[in-house]
Amino acid sequence: MTKLNKKFDNPEVAAVFSTYPIKFRTKLMFLRRLIFDTAARTKGVGELEEALKWGEPSYLTPKTKSGSTVRINWKESLGNNYAIYFKCTTNLVSTFKKFYPELTYEKNRAIHFRLNEKLPVKKLSHCIGLALTYHLRKGVTKI
Repeated sequence: MTKLNKKFDNPEVAAVFSTYPIKFRTKLMFLRRLIFDTAARTKGVGELEEALKWGEPSYLTPKTKSGSTVRINWKESLGNNYAIYFKCTTNLVSTFKKFYPELTYEKNRAIHFRLNEKLPVKKLSHCIGLALTYHLRKGVTKI
């Protein structure tokens, strides 16, 4: 994975990251970098916009409109977990479950990770790529 040179363009997003306990901030910064890296190498995605949605760091494809919003967050109610969220009205999480049943899911909206576990980077990158190209595949029955 390349080093993320992108500073926060959105001061509100930077402010949210600064509120996370350091152990979670580090994990979420890694997820952020993975999202940007995946977007950069995925055909059709284009430039990402980093914003807040529901008070959570969110990644959108406003220029190409290729994808569904991806969000990341930790909150106290998650304990030692943090998560990557997807729009619950899509079939994204049900698709991820077919590819990677071993991951920990929250209904049809998120993948959870434990603080002390190693992230499944390849699997997660695949899921992120599917989310960021969701609208390019709408109506396609096979992935």
